[in-house]
Amino acid sequence: MAVMPSLDPRARSVLRALIAQYVRDGEPVGSRTLAKHSGLDVSPATIRNIMSDMEELGLLAAPHASAGRIPTAQGYRVFVDSLLQIKPISNALLQDMRGRLPAGSSTQSLLGNVSELLSAMSHFVGVVTVPAREQFAFRHIDFVALDGSRLLVILVFADNEVQNRIIVTRRPYGSSELEQIANFLNSHFAGRTLRDIRMALLHDLRQTRSDMEQTLHNAVDLAEQAFDADPGDMLVAGQTRLMGVSDLSDMDRLRELFEAFARKREILQLLEGCISAQGVRIFIGEETGMAQLDGCTVVTAPYTANGEVLGVLGVIGPTRMAYDRVIPMVQATAAVLGEALNTGEPAQ
Repeated sequence: MAVMPSLDPRARSVLRALIAQYVRDGEPVGSRTLAKHSGLDVSPATIRNIMSDMEELGLLAAPHASAGRIPTAQGYRVFVDSLLQIKPISNALLQDMRGRLPAGSSTQSLLGNVSELLSAMSHFVGVVTVPAREQFAFRHIDFVALDGSRLLVILVFADNEVQNRIIVTRRPYGSSELEQIANFLNSHFAGRTLRDIRMALLHDLRQTRSDMEQTLHNAVDLAEQAFDADPGDMLVAGQTRLMGVSDLSDMDRLRELFEAFARKREILQLLEGCISAQGVRIFIGEETGMAQLDGCTVVTAPYTANGEVLGVLGVIGPTRMAYDRVIPMVQATAAVLGEALNTGEPAQ
């Protein structure tokens, strides 16, 4: 990351006031406007000189022939890292968030509500990654023979989610064999994660030479596919809200952005890269590494349950956003989601 320029206290005050004005009005900010409305005890000429210096440093830019200035991505970065004054979430908003993410709900329901909630509160795009099912405790399994070597696997997890998976086995299995394997897995492995079960089955198979060996062989054969890790995914809400953002009104840019949301892959990789972050991470403009997100900011935070990080949630919007409001909102949403998931014993 580039070294951030150091600013004297007066320049810091001007940058903070300019960004506050620009975020509020969306118009280039001139020196006279700042002198009149910012509360700075500095003349317009002095402010003009300070703004000119910051333009040379790459913190401000002059769009078109305007006499006013707007912050660059680097200017926002200096602001977020060293000038931002965070507003705490109100108790009323916190209680409202808890009401919309009630404890005891299914994980999928909570995650869907989270993306919608983040979008509604920020007026931008809300995103949340879906944790891989192998992180969750398994409760019950059933196998249903379909045709030939195709089986329907019904997996019930400790957080009450049910997954149906169709697998193709090495050979056909009879209904009595399937019942025996299901009973074996349910009686020996309920309450453990899919990752643990796969490892335990392979370990037991290497150790045993008893009459259980064939059942273990069959259980390993089916579990290899039935418990296979599902690919990562994310839920997105509020993409169309970006159409109302003047900073992103270029239709070509919007089309590229919507295509990136539809593909998910690059944005999902960006979010998953934040999974070990301690608290909120912020990517401004080109810091995302995605050309489609130039002109956008991504604010993320990991969410946890029972001490284990399960995924990442966040907001994607224009660089001209109220950071003092969005950052604590994302942070609080991650905490409230964690509270709701904790009661459901989603992971061991």
